[in-house]
Amino acid sequence: MFYLTYRPKTIAEIDNSQVKNILNNLLAGKNLPHAFLFVGQKGTGKTSVARIIAKTVNCLENAFAKKDASFEPCNHCVNCKSIATSSSPDVIELDAASNRGIDDVKNLVKEAGFMPMTGKYRLFIIDEAHMITNEGFNALLKTLEEPPKTVIFILATTNLEKIPPTIASRCTLVNFGQAGVKDILSMFKRILEKEKIKLDPKILELIAENSDHSFRDASKLLEEIITQKITTEEGVKNILGVYQKDLLKVINTKDLKTALAWINVFSENGGNFKILIENMLAELRICLLNKNGLGEEKSNLEFSLKEIVVLMKLLTEAYQNLRISPITSLPLEIAVVEFYNKLNIK
Repeated sequence: MFYLTYRPKTIAEIDNSQVKNILNNLLAGKNLPHAFLFVGQKGTGKTSVARIIAKTVNCLENAFAKKDASFEPCNHCVNCKSIATSSSPDVIELDAASNRGIDDVKNLVKEAGFMPMTGKYRLFIIDEAHMITNEGFNALLKTLEEPPKTVIFILATTNLEKIPPTIASRCTLVNFGQAGVKDILSMFKRILEKEKIKLDPKILELIAENSDHSFRDASKLLEEIITQKITTEEGVKNILGVYQKDLLKVINTKDLKTALAWINVFSENGGNFKILIENMLAELRICLLNKNGLGEEKSNLEFSLKEIVVLMKLLTEAYQNLRISPITSLPLEIAVVEFYNKLNIK
């Protein structure tokens, strides 16, 4: 799978340009942080960057080993290879979603007391850190504040607000933000060069713009389109579900049968309802701003202000119901029917 095969393995390969710059500055500094807090939505590279840091500080051939001027991990020495295969005794990864209690954290703290076995540092990478219990955070606090000089903690989370301030204040915050279109296109270039595949730049931009701001989702979509041998913009739009303007125009005709038929065809063609609803809401937001004399981007849709507000509320509810619906098209179909009912449209 592309998102596993082509995970960045060096600092230079990190697709998130903002994080890459931050990391270069931190590594070049005299004092390496003893604790990092990686914050960002799913698929933005938090775990990949954590592993790159682990290789960087334990590499036997780079600046940390005083063998080279570069901080890049060589990816060839025994330490780099063992970290890459998750077999290094000095890199401990903990999934806090399933190991969140005080006993789990106490075991981790105990491990932090041991000296590195093969490298300069022991690294503790805690994914989904916001899932740790209050008791667990309390057990971690003292060690996080004054860890051994040979220990580095990396906490990764999608929910910064659930991390206690006492924990966050003791870490160097690295905000991964959302994967930008430019950075996703950079990742695509790296993947396609290694796969020796050429695709229309317009198709790549289309995928990047509709990948939920996630490197992981973008690489999955790219692989799906390549696997299905889709080479036209129309085919990609069909897969991604970027016909939001078409559906909104259909809804605006006030013809329920035609609207439901459109959704049915979209579903049968394998359209992505999550992306479809996101794009519909984005377009309706532009309409809402335009109705109030705001927004540089203009919409050609002709909904009244009342219709825009009602439809946005119903689509937001449909979006929330997507993950629990046994039929993916059902939340949107219900939203359209309710929209017509609320406006007394037959």
